[in-house]
Parts: sequence; structure tokens; C-alpha cells
Amino acid sequence: MSTDYYELLEVERSASNDEIKKAYRIQARRYHPDANPGDPEAEARFKEIATAYEVLSDDQRRSHYDRFGADASSAGDPFGGFSAGGFGDIFEAFFGGGGAQAGGGFGGGRPGRSNGPDLEASVTVSFEEAVFGAQAEVNVRTAVACVTCEATGAAAGTTAETCSHCGGSGQVRQVRQSILGQMVTAAPCPSCRGAGEVIATPCEACKGEGREILEKSYTVDIPAGVDTGSTLRLSGFGAVGLRGGAAGDLYVQVRVQAHDRFERDGNDLFHVLHLPFTQAALGAAIEFETLDGTEDLVIPRGTQSGREFRLRGRGVPSVRGRGRGDLRIQVIVDVPTDLEPEDEEALRQIAARRGEEVAPADRGFFAKIKSAFN
Repeated sequence: MSTDYYELLEVERSASNDEIKKAYRIQARRYHPDANPGDPEAEARFKEIATAYEVLSDDQRRSHYDRFGADASSAGDPFGGFSAGGFGDIFEAFFGGGGAQAGGGFGGGRPGRSNGPDLEASVTVSFEEAVFGAQAEVNVRTAVACVTCEATGAAAGTTAETCSHCGGSGQVRQVRQSILGQMVTAAPCPSCRGAGEVIATPCEACKGEGREILEKSYTVDIPAGVDTGSTLRLSGFGAVGLRGGAAGDLYVQVRVQAHDRFERDGNDLFHVLHLPFTQAALGAAIEFETLDGTEDLVIPRGTQSGREFRLRGRGVPSVRGRGRGDLRIQVIVDVPTDLEPEDEEALRQIAARRGEEVAPADRGFFAKIKSAFN
């Protein structure tokens, strides 16, 4: 597989941070183990993508990578504790990632507690809930602080010890020879993996991670006006970081169920109303059921098929809180196909008075016309 981080994320070397983040999310969804069960190549690719994003999303590490390559830039917390706050390696976090020696992420030269990864979840709401807002339950599998060791990762009666290899800095200096002479670079400490400390006696409950994997349920406020594809961000509701690291964010993707009468067009609602030709010709006042309740809809005399009526402010509220769309009702005039004899005679009399030519009452009339052209 490619070791070029830009190629892994399928972005140009000049890509902005937003472009890198967007590309990472696309690639992470594509190769996530949940979407590729039992596929070791997808799993390996997912880890590579996470490492690439960790480096390229941090300006300092990206610059270092652009100059010296991957060997001098690789670092990371297997639980996704990225200094740039990306989604992280969720697979490692949830399915057997680091162990007792797993340290915090290496970001910008600062050892210690890295933030946990952001998480994604989805929620399905009814059409009415999307229009008017609601609350919904969201279930996620996430990392929470270990209660046994109070997120320290150390067994009861013990504490983390300063790493003797790096002196607690989380970094080691490396001297490399280049065409310009000796270059001194900093890399994450291989002993503590950038944490600056080691756990001699890890907590049995969390194996030194300072966190546990649990199923959590959150109540999410669904704002009025959301649509399928809307993303809600819950700050601090993601997975916690290693050994007391802050929690990431939770991104909730919204799906809206279809309605049996209304379609959504931006912030407008749309409905096709079938009218009998008598109401269209003579006019009528009918009760029309909107999402807000019953309203009187006046159909003027001579209403033509295709005419559109508009009920102001009966559509979808703007999710940004500025106004509300309209309800648009398009009329389709239905022509009867099962006239009783007396109704047909009445229509013929009307046509005669209006001087309009119609087919004779003879049921074989159209058959004769058709045979004339055969």
C-alpha cells in the first residue's frame, strides 16, 4: 500500500486543513472495519489513513513530514488521541488497541493527555419531528473514564512513573545526517510512546488505559428544520482520551422518514391535491389538513389543473431560526371515468348549450373511427 500520506487521503499536497479533514472522513468510512468485516486489508488501510490524518492535520507535523517524510513524522495514540482533534483510529480504540504501555498522542511536542477521538452515530426521526423539533435517543459504543483507577491507568496504591528514557518529555532527540549536515529532530519516545510516563502496575480493569469501552445512550435535541444529511455536533460527548485525556465530540447524522402526503422542497412543503371536476368548475371551500392543523382552502370557480395555491408560513422552519417556508398545493383536476347515464346526459346538455362538440352516445363511435384508419 502507498506510504505517501497525501495519496492515502487522495488529496493534493496543497490541500487545506478542511479538505484534508473531509477527505479523511470519506476514506475512514470506506475502510472502517464495521463496513468491511473480516477484511484485514481494509483494517490495515484504515490504520494507515488514521496515521496519515494525524500527521497532516497538525501544521507542525505536516511541515516536518513534507521535509523529512513519514519516518520522522509517525506518531499516534492507538485510541485516536490526535492533537488536531480528528476522528482518530476508532478501530484501535474499540477493538483491542493499545495495552498497558500505550501512551498519549504525540502532538506539537507536548507529551501527556491527548484528547479522545470524535465519534459518529445516526438517528432516524419522523417527518413531523424534523419539522417541529424533538428529542431522540442515540446509542454509541464509546470509551469512558475507568472508575476503578479514576482514569489514571495505575493499579490501586500505585502511580504512573516518569519515563526514564525521555525524562518525562515524551520525546527523544535524533541526529540525522543530511546533505546540509547534521539535523536534530524530535520523535516520540519509543518507551512511553510519547506519554512521558509509564505504568509499572497497570489497573486490571482497564489494562492501564485509564478508560473502558461501554455502550452509552444520550438524549439529543433535534432542532426544528433539520433534514436528511444534517449533522449535529455534541461537544465533549465523544470517547475520552488515554489516562484522563479530554473527550472528543459526537457527530450525529440525521435521517428523516418520508411523509405520506407531503414532500419537502427546501423549507417549503409540497402537496398534490386531486379535485373532482365539479369543484374545479364551480369552486369550493374545503378543509385541508396541514402539519399545524386543519385550514380552510378556497378553490375559486374555474380552477385549472396545475394551479398552485400557497399557505404562507406553513412549511418548514429555518434550522437557523429565521422564518418558515410555505405549504404549496398543486391542483390536479380529475375527470370522471364512470359516469351514470343521467350524469352523462346532463353533461351533453351543458355541452350543447355551450356549442361544444362531443362524441355521440353511441358506444361504438370510437371503434368505427379507429377502424377507418386501419
